Amino acid sequence: MHIDIITLFPDLFTNIFSHSILKRSQNKGIVSVEFHDLRAYSTNHYKSVDDYAYGGGAGMVMQIEPIANCIADLKKKREYDEIIYTAPDGEMLTQSISNELSLKNNICILCGHYKGVDERVREHLITREISIGNYVLSGGELAAAVISDSIIRVIPGVLNDETSALTDSFQNNLVSPPVYSRPAIYNGWEVPQVLLSGNQKLIDNWNLEQSFERTKQRRPELL
Repeated sequence: MHIDIITLFPDLFTNIFSHSILKRSQNKGIVSVEFHDLRAYSTNHYKSVDDYAYGGGAGMVMQIEPIANCIADLKKKREYDEIIYTAPDGEMLTQSISNELSLKNNICILCGHYKGVDERVREHLITREISIGNYVLSGGELAAAVISDSIIRVIPGVLNDETSALTDSFQNNLVSPPVYSRPAIYNGWEVPQVLLSGNQKLIDNWNLEQSFERTKQRRPELL
């Protein structure tokens, strides 16, 4: 998979994609990621990519021209399965969306800023709009990183144990059961005996029951 990220602040991604799973996915050659500075496609001397909104109002708007130029340039190199805009009012990111996107070959993500992008970008240049929550961030870079991470980690071969992603929360519309590690007893707090039994069928049944119960308590809308 190849991911292109269009951003005003490419340096923000340096540390995020240089560690842990995101770094390993690139080292293995499974994923390649490139960051593109939108200001490089500005058509004015000051390299600005925003302007006042028609009709007035507070805040600046990302202009269509540099975005269109950037996307057109990137399209010369590859054909995209999805061109995603990180929009607060986009469809809410879910595990099923991440699973779906993980099957794509080429994805482009446009990071929003200011009061948003010129609406013509959304109407004519974007294929999908995704939000990571009902709140507003200073910029779409964090959202783009979250979207990328959620996609990359479920691509086969990225995790050392591929079954790990399959047992994560939301993969089966349930949240994960509680997990424990050594020691079995700490400060008088004990690990449930069933997890120490060695009986995998009992353990699997316990995990499923716990997932249902925890989902009912914490994410009842999933049920």
